[in-house]
Amino acid sequence: MNSQNQKNQMNRRRFLQTSTKLAAAGIYLGVFGMPELFGNVVMDKSKVSIPDVKLNNGLKMPILGFGTYGLRGEICQQSVVEAISAGYRLIDTAKVYGNEEEVGKAIKQSGIDRKQLFVTSKLWVDDAGYENAKKGFEETLRKLDLEYLDLYLIHRPRGDVKGSWKAMEELYKAGKIKAIGISNFDPAQLADLLSYAKVKPVINQIETHAYFQQTNDYNVLKKDNIQMQAWAPFAEGRNGLFTNETLTQIAKKYNKTTAQISLRWHYQRGIVSIPRSSQKTHIIENLDIFNFKLDDADMKAIEKLDLNKTQFPEWS
Repeated sequence: MNSQNQKNQMNRRRFLQTSTKLAAAGIYLGVFGMPELFGNVVMDKSKVSIPDVKLNNGLKMPILGFGTYGLRGEICQQSVVEAISAGYRLIDTAKVYGNEEEVGKAIKQSGIDRKQLFVTSKLWVDDAGYENAKKGFEETLRKLDLEYLDLYLIHRPRGDVKGSWKAMEELYKAGKIKAIGISNFDPAQLADLLSYAKVKPVINQIETHAYFQQTNDYNVLKKDNIQMQAWAPFAEGRNGLFTNETLTQIAKKYNKTTAQISLRWHYQRGIVSIPRSSQKTHIIENLDIFNFKLDDADMKAIEKLDLNKTQFPEWS
């Protein structure tokens, strides 16, 4: 872990030490602030669960999931097992993360029926193009040791996107993938894809957090009925997000943490989030966001935090 990541973890840990006791993972979800911006949200009250959003092809997807970027080896496998045990059903990975095999092992180890899980992976730039995309998908499926994927994304709009999308459309129609989408596409790149796509993408997974709220993308995706999904919903703690004064004050108001406030803010905007952690307390903490509601003043205060610029220039 580099010094910046260590600092971010320390900031979050220090905040947790002054916060109220973490709730248990087995919390029955409330019904406050059900988002309608990106589709109907479905609550399953028969068990501890996470609300779903309905994608534009009718598939239901949890609005809160578990990200695995940066997790490798045994730590990755154990973290995914703990996430599934805590109640997460959406698991997000990618070829370039180098952890698809560990994610697959964790799914088997969890003992959860595969049909209860929503597994996402992504096509990397090196596999762009019609033939390469099909080979890349089969490699991902083999590493995960699964018969199908719930969602497969073009990770970045690079190379032969048109050929990649054609291959993914065929895999979708063949039942190998339940839904296909994109990641890191700006509105112009999305418009280009829509000009030839026979199957509309269900999701665009992009950098989204309090410091980079992507208002234009948000409005475009809403208009096109494409679900917005946030990677790095905490900005990985960059620019002091975990100790931000505005988020800290709102957190105290609800006896929550800044992380929980951040996730609740995404939820009330109808955005799917995939926070990542290797710490069991954080994995559990991130689930405890459905028993309170941010009021209009809170939402407007967070809106003012927008810097309208990426916090990850090295990934642009």
